[in-house]
Amino acid sequence: MTDFVSVANVSVRFDSDRGAVTALENVSFEIPRGGFLAILGPSGCGKSTLLRVTSDLITPTEGSVSLFGSSPAEVRRRRDLGFVFQDAALLPWRTARENVELPLEVGNGARLAERARSPEEMLALVGLADWHDSLPHELSGGMRQRVSIARALVTAPKILLMDEPFGSLDEITRDRLNEELLRIWRETQTTVLFVTHSVQEALYLGQQVLVLAPHPGRVREMVEPDLPQERGLEIRDTERFVQQAAHLRALLEPVP
Repeated sequence: MTDFVSVANVSVRFDSDRGAVTALENVSFEIPRGGFLAILGPSGCGKSTLLRVTSDLITPTEGSVSLFGSSPAEVRRRRDLGFVFQDAALLPWRTARENVELPLEVGNGARLAERARSPEEMLALVGLADWHDSLPHELSGGMRQRVSIARALVTAPKILLMDEPFGSLDEITRDRLNEELLRIWRETQTTVLFVTHSVQEALYLGQQVLVLAPHPGRVREMVEPDLPQERGLEIRDTERFVQQAAHLRALLEPVP
């Protein structure tokens, strides 16, 4: 069994009202088990499409995806994938605990229970130990997103896919959740693929940063930040961080 997430020469094409569209073209990269990949790029570069290929929601037109030696379909059937979207998408009539319990109630819940963490443990992990019985409307936007992360992690997935989960939050809340996410990643050792439009967020979170260019979506560069694995927000004020952020911004400039 390989210890890598491997995406090899993946292309995705589909038909639209404007004709044939190439969403991704010849995308290849690898992530080690337990790695954290930030996927950075402008709108239209196929970031979300790439997550959907990885999660078996879209079949690539060409190329292949291997998740630690298994296909995305096999990993999905085993419920080894967790997905966090930009919208927390909590059921409004269920409490925080009941929303986190939801994945254990659908599909093969009995089998999942053998490996699953308790909803209470997951809520404590995301800093909501005192909010088990709160309904979504009683929680702030950042707290609702924490519940969605706890829900994605309750089945102990091997891979966590995150599609701009903090994009709609204010800067202060976003910074706090960036710190929390790194802590959660270190504690759970889950492999994370994290989509963002933010240069600072990608550089702060990612052990690797995959920069995509648009039209069609393709790899511009895979960057491995020269930063310590354990990092706090203060690192963003250092010369090293500023220089590497400038390099990422330059990569986002239109390709001649």
